[in-house]
Amino acid sequence: MRDVLQLERLDQAETLLKPKRIEILRRLAEPRSCTEIATELDDTPQKIYYHVKRLQDAGLVDRVEERRVRGINEGVYQASARSYWLSPRLVGTIGRRRVSDELSLGYLLNLMEEVQTEIAELGGVETELPSIGISGEIRLRPGQRSAFLDELRGVLQDLFTRYGGAEGDAFRLAVACYPQRTDHE
Repeated sequence: MRDVLQLERLDQAETLLKPKRIEILRRLAEPRSCTEIATELDDTPQKIYYHVKRLQDAGLVDRVEERRVRGINEGVYQASARSYWLSPRLVGTIGRRRVSDELSLGYLLNLMEEVQTEIAELGGVETELPSIGISGEIRLRPGQRSAFLDELRGVLQDLFTRYGGAEGDAFRLAVACYPQRTDHE
């Protein structure tokens, strides 16, 4: 099972985005038969098989085993991935984004789409990849914003200069800084 599967085709998205199929997919985090899922969901194995077959045809579920039960061959299925991401390319950009500079929302959206696509492409690699994720919250008073951005830019530029040579393994470093919504807004 892959960590992430990015859905690039509209038919995959259409297949997935049905409440019953999402529930079945959740149950297929571990290998199960249609009969087992039908029992859990209080449904018929035939109806579950119909949905599992659609998911399998779209590449979202794999048949991992076949067993003989009371003289009948029964398939055992498992979700193809732990996470399913809809590719931004499914819809594409509607109209032109206003990407005036790296502080604009359009720039941030473009960056996030690039990062999502690159991470999804790494999802098919079988080995553990050396990676790091850091997330945190900072609080800036309006008068501090410019100084913070200048300092952040300087620190990152120093890292890029120090480690940006032509030798060694290439890593992508993407930093996003955006206002966090609070519950009272």
